[in-house]
Amino acid sequence: MNRSLIPVPRQDPRPARRPSSARARQAAGRAAVAVAALVLLIVGGPPASAQPVSPVTDLQTVVNNITYWITGLVAAVATLFLVIGGARYLMAGGDPSEVERAKGALKSAAIGYALVLLAPLFLTILNTQILRD
Repeated sequence: MNRSLIPVPRQDPRPARRPSSARARQAAGRAAVAVAALVLLIVGGPPASAQPVSPVTDLQTVVNNITYWITGLVAAVATLFLVIGGARYLMAGGDPSEVERAKGALKSAAIGYALVLLAPLFLTILNTQILRD
């Protein structure tokens, strides 16, 4: 009997790929971040009121308003870095370079929060120096 005419089913030498635990953790982490972002978008804050705004004639009030805006912006960016750093750290899967990137993001968040906490102190020092002169 001629063996070349008998069809032999070929087997793939590679085993079937299962999702690794690192990939599963990454997918779970991404899903958690997406759900958290969706909840924040849905819940949000109260809508801005349509109250008329009185003009500001005092320089101190203008400086305080700008300070509040910048402080809020820095706090928001620091929170974003905190979330990104935490997600990276959770999804690192033991990869040393990814862990270092996560630690860098967490350090940036800590610096941002420190700036937010120290901003009123800096302004007080600047105001006393300006008023003293």
